[in-house]
Amino acid sequence: MTAASESKDIVLAFSGGLDTSFCVPWLMERGWAVHTVFADTGGVDAAEREAIEARAAELGVASHLTIDGGPAIWEGFVKPFIHAGEAYQGQYPLLVSDRYLIVDAALARAKDLGTNAIAHGCTGMGNDQVRFDLAVKASGDYRIVAPIREIQKEHTQTRAYEQAYLEARGFGVQSRQKAYTINENLLGITMSGGEIDRWEAPGEGARGWCAPRSAWPTEPLQVSLRFVEGEAVALDGEAMPGAKLLARLNTMFAAYGVGRGMYTGDTTIGLKGRIVYEAPGLTALLAAHRALEEAVLSKQQNRFKPEIGRKWVELVYEGFYHDPLKADLEAFLDSSQRMVNGEVVLETRGGRVDAVAVRSPHILNASGATYAQSADWGVEEAEGFIKLFGMSSTLWAEINKS
Repeated sequence: MTAASESKDIVLAFSGGLDTSFCVPWLMERGWAVHTVFADTGGVDAAEREAIEARAAELGVASHLTIDGGPAIWEGFVKPFIHAGEAYQGQYPLLVSDRYLIVDAALARAKDLGTNAIAHGCTGMGNDQVRFDLAVKASGDYRIVAPIREIQKEHTQTRAYEQAYLEARGFGVQSRQKAYTINENLLGITMSGGEIDRWEAPGEGARGWCAPRSAWPTEPLQVSLRFVEGEAVALDGEAMPGAKLLARLNTMFAAYGVGRGMYTGDTTIGLKGRIVYEAPGLTALLAAHRALEEAVLSKQQNRFKPEIGRKWVELVYEGFYHDPLKADLEAFLDSSQRMVNGEVVLETRGGRVDAVAVRSPHILNASGATYAQSADWGVEEAEGFIKLFGMSSTLWAEINKS
């Protein structure tokens, strides 16, 4: 038996919410020395980071570590996601894909501690357990402990049980955590639980960054984004790191209610999942990138690329972040971005965002023709092209006349 397998140290991916707070005393009461790791993938300010650290200390963990996950989530998820240009089932922008970067941070901490034990607060009903477990299994021989999964068969109302368990031990629970499961990071916010799970209209408590319509500014917002090989590198002329750029877009477009939606889809394990989500920055990035791609990619690229993008999204959604096919698809996506260079102007008046101007040296303009306006070919050429292009359909109609 290795020293790592004999260790009673366990690393818990920690957010300070109800589920991971419950995990700490549950694990400790089973003999584990709990070391919490909070991978700060955005969505929290300094005060909230301090509150998470204070929560870990209050719960009595053996150690706590906060890691800046912003650069990792930009490189590991945002760039290829924007290159893919697709949402899961055409709607959901994969807002919990920071899980893979959280796993990386937890594994690094486990290596430092010399343990192979990893814990997470995922339930047995959702997708996150698949993402966490598969990412851990793809990284080596680790023992995975999932307390929420452990209690589910015995306690069907798990959140109520978790709350009572913590309160019985003198630990308070924030009021919003009693009603909803809330995931917040640089990518956006997802909310489930309560009336959302009951297929009812979301209450006012199910709102995160996005302002309601009554609070939208009266003046429209315009911003410009510069792309180099498909990556956003500057906002309104100011060069900045990707994570900072996305955070700023979140703030700007959330004020106009951009990127908020309600999604019902097919989860990895086959259940229907229903969430309220908010992704203002990603929504803006996707709109700008797509407008630039439409102008600079060839017709065949624009037709074929969505198939690759949808498959990439499916792999990431379902936990196959480390599958070799994902790397193969990313090789194609990277190649497709060679000429995706230029600047896009976005505009919103609230609720939606449009790309209103595109500038690039690679726009596929014909010097002698403008669609529906003018052309440098004659009527004979147009009629000949139409005849040949539609020959199969025309022949079928002639031969099969009734």
